[in-house]
Amino acid sequence: MKKRVLIVDDDARNIFALSAILRSRQFECVSCLSAEEALKLLETDEHIDIVLLDMMMPDMDGYEAIPLIKEIPSRANTPVISVTALAMVGDKEKCLAAGADGYISKPVDVDKLLQLLGTI
Repeated sequence: MKKRVLIVDDDARNIFALSAILRSRQFECVSCLSAEEALKLLETDEHIDIVLLDMMMPDMDGYEAIPLIKEIPSRANTPVISVTALAMVGDKEKCLAAGADGYISKPVDVDKLLQLLGTI
C-alpha cells in the first residue's frame, strides 16, 4: 500500500514541487496551506502516514503546530517531519525539541527526503 503524505506549506509552489517528487516515487499526497487547516484534517479519520510540515508559516508556525498534532489521540504516533528554509546551527535541534520526528532543510534534497521517509 502506498504511504500517504500530508504536505503543509503556505507556498503552493513548494507543495507542487514536493508532491511531484513524492508522487513519482509512489507516495500519495494531500496538502494544506496552513497549520490550522492541517489540524482540522488530522482531527478527522483521514488516512495520513506522515506529515511534512513547513516550520515558518504565518498565523501558526510549525513549532506551535507539532505539539498540537501530537495531542490529537489518533495522531500521537504519526511521524511529523519539519521542513525549513532555516538551516542554521541549532535549527534541527529546535525542531526535534518541538516534537518533530525528522528534519529536512530547503531546498529539499530529494535523496535525503526519500531516505528519511524510508526510515519512518
